Amino acid sequence: MKKERIGFGIVGCGMIAPVHADVLKEVENGDLVAVCDKVEERAKTFAEKYGCPYYTDLNEMLARDDLHVVSVCAPPGFHKEIVEACAAAGKHAIVEKPMETTLERADAMIEACDRAGVKLGIIFQNRFKKAVIKLKRAVEEGILGRLILGDVYVKWFRPQSYYDISPWRGTWAVEGGGAMINQSIHTIDLLQWIMGPVESLYANMATYHQIEAEDLAVANLKFKNGALGVIEGSTALHPGVPERLEIHGRRGTVILEAGTTKMWEIFEGAPEDKPDISEETFGTGASDPMAFPILWHKAQLQDMVNAVLEDRPPAVDGREGRKALEIVQAIYQSARTGEIVRFPLK
Repeated sequence: MKKERIGFGIVGCGMIAPVHADVLKEVENGDLVAVCDKVEERAKTFAEKYGCPYYTDLNEMLARDDLHVVSVCAPPGFHKEIVEACAAAGKHAIVEKPMETTLERADAMIEACDRAGVKLGIIFQNRFKKAVIKLKRAVEEGILGRLILGDVYVKWFRPQSYYDISPWRGTWAVEGGGAMINQSIHTIDLLQWIMGPVESLYANMATYHQIEAEDLAVANLKFKNGALGVIEGSTALHPGVPERLEIHGRRGTVILEAGTTKMWEIFEGAPEDKPDISEETFGTGASDPMAFPILWHKAQLQDMVNAVLEDRPPAVDGREGRKALEIVQAIYQSARTGEIVRFPLK
């Protein structure tokens, strides 16, 4: 495709949709051309704010010739059907995490896009943070030595009102779970991206809010490279603290907190190995679900635009997005059965 404008449509005009709309004002060669929501008043209000047409029928929006990519911002349990409709219409899709509620539904999305020859991207914007990229490269270059331990701590807080306002939150059918699949999955994705595939895990979970699913879970992991790990995720820990990713190798330790470097200590490491840890501190969703800058959503949507223009896969495609979902599903399976779960899941 030549250097042309890539038109985006947004499906689902809820909490995360304004982030996508605001980002598209800044993305090079990208435009918001339409929005869709089954609740007409919500779609109309959103469209008036961003100066574009609105629809309540997805297929009507997909018929637009100037629409190339659909940002799927609806609740997770609706992603499969939306993406299948996009694929059938020949439109690319970029989907907010989690990509779906089950692996079976996620696989159906991947297969539909493969068959139609369209691109499927999954929003894991934290992969675009400079500190995360620096850590990923350090691991790939062997600066930390052999990896031996990788930990995730997402000790966040959400009031009961967060769940009450959107009754689908914390449900198995529509959200696919609770704190693991919604809040913790971002950092779980970074853990597996940096540490590599998981071989097995054992988990426990509990619920303290008035919701169906878990708001606290702890998992013990063994990675295929022999390293061990821990995942702790919650939305029940008042007042909520910034999420942490800790990577330990035989030559040193790197700790990221809310996406910024808090520790970079390499045994006998060259001075140039150490980044500037006085970098700007950004917001965290520890106690406010929208307390984050749109900088990395911008980077990921820009990558999606470029992927379409360059006819290449997006940086985080469907198969990449599935990996964190598989870990979350394994946590749920282990917590329910009381048994160690081995990968890949059956």
